[in-house]
Amino acid sequence: MQFVVTGQDGVDGRALERRMAARAEHIRVGDEMRDRGELLFAVALLDSKEQMVGSVLIVDFPSRERLEEWLAVEPYVTGKVWEHIEVEPCRVGPSFTRV
Repeated sequence: MQFVVTGQDGVDGRALERRMAARAEHIRVGDEMRDRGELLFAVALLDSKEQMVGSVLIVDFPSRERLEEWLAVEPYVTGKVWEHIEVEPCRVGPSFTRV
């Protein structure tokens, strides 16, 4: 089952510092997920100054429960980077799926 995950960073003065501290581990975990076929696409959201303020990920897990297991160990969650997280089921269109 595919999901779009939107994580909005905190807005306090240390939010970007927390993101940068967790970023290498977040990317490492994401690379592993990509290799397993769980992470289909990801982007950083930018503000008007082009500073990272959030993330959007398209993920593929067998269930919502498995997605919640990932979120429990996701570095941007454990590092308190994402202050607000929205998860919605989705389906990647056929033009963007590999055959």
